Amino acid sequence: MASMVPYRSVFGLRPFNTSLLDAFDDMMDLASAPASRAFPMDVEDKGDGYEVKAYLAGVNKDEIDVELNEGRLSISVNVEDKEENEGKNYLQREFSAFSATRGIYLKDASNEGLSARFADGVLTVSVPKIVEKKNVTKVSID
Repeated sequence: MASMVPYRSVFGLRPFNTSLLDAFDDMMDLASAPASRAFPMDVEDKGDGYEVKAYLAGVNKDEIDVELNEGRLSISVNVEDKEENEGKNYLQREFSAFSATRGIYLKDASNEGLSARFADGVLTVSVPKIVEKKNVTKVSID
């Protein structure tokens, strides 16, 4: 798996003291990178539920959509470039409009009691687990 190779710099390339074959692998990784941006997520099992954190720096609350459908939690982001670029002379511009969707399957997720909060660029979604009701009655023996 080329994307798991250690010692990559911020730009996705290895240090200069690597082989020509490693440099070729780096170029192929950059060429096959998806055009859309993804965002990192953490999923933690809290015992009675799940806590999902999506790191969405530079995104506004109204640009985020969260859905839970039959155990599949989907977080979608649709950022539009609202800035007027007329008359600006950028030397470098890295921000642009983008859309991204990440999902995770939580097999025992409950549709009731979901909550989400967005603060400081981090979306935190709390998903409770389905509580199984046991129809078993313990009978004591005399």
